[in-house]
Amino acid sequence: MSPVLWPLVIPFVGAILCFMTRHTGIDRWISVAAALAHTVVSILLVVEVADGSILAVQLGDWPAPFGISMVADGLGAAMTLITGITGLAVAVYSISDVGQRAAFSGFHSLFQMLLAGVTGAFLTGDLFNLYVWFEVMLISSFGLLVLNKGRDTLRGAMPYVALNLISTIFFLTAVGLLYGLTGSLNMAHLRVTLDGLEPSMTLSWVTLLLLLAFGIKSAVFPLFFWLPAAYHTPAFSVSAIFAGLLTKVGVYALIRTFTTIMPLEPLFADILLWCALLTMFVGVIGAAAQQEVRQILSFHIVSQIGYMVLGLALNSRLALIGAMFYLIHHIIVKANLFLVAGVIHRVTGGSQLKSIGGLYAAQPILAILFLIPAFSLAGFPPLSGFWAKYVLIQASMELSDWIAAGTALLVGLLTIYSMTKIWGEAFWKPHPAGDDALHGKGIAWSAWVPIGTLAALTVIIGLFPSPFYAFAEMSAQSLLDPSGYIEAVLGGSAP
Repeated sequence: MSPVLWPLVIPFVGAILCFMTRHTGIDRWISVAAALAHTVVSILLVVEVADGSILAVQLGDWPAPFGISMVADGLGAAMTLITGITGLAVAVYSISDVGQRAAFSGFHSLFQMLLAGVTGAFLTGDLFNLYVWFEVMLISSFGLLVLNKGRDTLRGAMPYVALNLISTIFFLTAVGLLYGLTGSLNMAHLRVTLDGLEPSMTLSWVTLLLLLAFGIKSAVFPLFFWLPAAYHTPAFSVSAIFAGLLTKVGVYALIRTFTTIMPLEPLFADILLWCALLTMFVGVIGAAAQQEVRQILSFHIVSQIGYMVLGLALNSRLALIGAMFYLIHHIIVKANLFLVAGVIHRVTGGSQLKSIGGLYAAQPILAILFLIPAFSLAGFPPLSGFWAKYVLIQASMELSDWIAAGTALLVGLLTIYSMTKIWGEAFWKPHPAGDDALHGKGIAWSAWVPIGTLAALTVIIGLFPSPFYAFAEMSAQSLLDPSGYIEAVLGGSAP
């Protein structure tokens, strides 16, 4: 079997096994084993493409562009690996976070299905099958979202599902128009066909619809309000995997579509640029106004998505490198912050900042493990977030886009305010109920291990950014010049 398919097969098998054993208690260990295997095969996949190679497999031996193509280039392989790492961290964390009732309801099976959907989206070489993987993600994520069955959970799930269904309508409409225009939905074949077409109103409508569809999934301004309404309501394990991966699939789809398939026209690039800047600013202002830990972190997802979209909108090689670097960094950091939020809730008994406190005295190691991703999110050197922001700001300045550079710097400063607010209220001030409120509330090993590991990865990326930057540079070159991608997918049928 091709190494491109293993990261897809493993979570599907894991989902089946978890469902069959959900009443035995071993489903959580199967989920951990499947996530570990997913990570291992993803590492092997990254090694395969590290020299710039692009791997493609045609399912059922149907030649492209008629069959289903699965493709792994630098960006797709890197995103698959980070999916495996995040999935493994959350799977371990869920051992102590997810109760038997949720497990019996299918948590671990749905979790593995979600990993399969995300992985499929990163590896597909066909626009229609990207829609299929989006639907796998939507179904499994909605199942995970409503497992708690509380009023707040259901209230948050409604805009989540409604906006994603609207996104699906936009996406399918664009796919239909594109197929009518080109007769193909294979990404490589689309690039070849579109290069030979003159600009048209139909193509402009396709671009607009795809921007709307992927903008909703990415939570870009003004289409972001579903995210803060939903992400603070489910189990902390669910919040963490959502925060780390789901919106990044939308950002990935934007980058893949408007590089590999069709470059973004200047008018739409300008629109996307202003949407990115407003996403950054509105998200961080929303975070500053919140008083609940997960709501603060949810608004920061919106804000940080703006940085990634900025990299695409600036439409330069350096900006694209920064966007990919930011993608990898943010998945690790944001998932970790939500895992820490779960521990804060468990130890202090709540998530409202005014009703908690005392964590620095009770859990000093946890305080350090919170500061690492928090400072990385704000862009403190030498953590991973500093390099991601630095590259994007440098790209903005090279293009003399001082508004973009200034907004990125300002949003970084406002991010510091939100993170220090959590620090001051949850860690530094005494608990309102006294020290006895924290007495005897320990932290399970299954929480320490993923939080510590993700924090260590953040430090490693920050201290040794060169190999990660080089990989992002190679991936950006492949996106900007997709001739290698086209050759790998179409083979002898490439022009």
